[in-house]
Amino acid sequence: MHADRPKQYLLLGGRTILEHTLDCFLDHPGLQALVISLASDDPYWGKLSSSRNPRIHRVAGGQERADSVLNALLALETYGARMSDWVLVHDAARPNLMRSDLDRLLQELTDDPVGGLLAVPARDTLKRSRVDGRVEATVDRSVIWQAYTPQMFRLGMLQSALSSALSAGVSITDEASALEWAGYAPRLIEGRADNLKITRPEDLQWLEKQWKQ
Repeated sequence: MHADRPKQYLLLGGRTILEHTLDCFLDHPGLQALVISLASDDPYWGKLSSSRNPRIHRVAGGQERADSVLNALLALETYGARMSDWVLVHDAARPNLMRSDLDRLLQELTDDPVGGLLAVPARDTLKRSRVDGRVEATVDRSVIWQAYTPQMFRLGMLQSALSSALSAGVSITDEASALEWAGYAPRLIEGRADNLKITRPEDLQWLEKQWKQ
């Protein structure tokens, strides 16, 4: 992002991206508790009013995403969560999650034996490249989805899958990939494409324009 601070602390409409992201869940009546994984030396969190919200608990982040998520899951146990409870994992830099998408995810997966994630079908033509940077083949986009968050799984199942995958040295890019490695098939729930993860400066600029309309 070419910024002087982690992207979740950049401003969007006068508030940090992280505060907007937290509001997506804090406003939901089904929320019981929220755990946020942050670097132990994070100097910004304590300056936000959200840091004093009694429903938000902070844990130390890990070296990789999977480590941070696992730390949060372990913390949920200390706050009374049961292994059969549903947990949702969401990117701090996705502040544009619509309530309709969140409700759809919760409703569609309520009785699912595995769980799943918000995702968006690929729209563009996809190419597989060779090592020399030339096209090797065109990928059938009808079976390709972009994985978004939240991703929703049972606490015990996700905790076990992440822990086992990390112990085995498996590269885990999202929670669904941990469940896939454990032999499960997470369900894809189609969501809105504007639930984007702010990764580049133009992502933030685009979102600012949308919110001003």
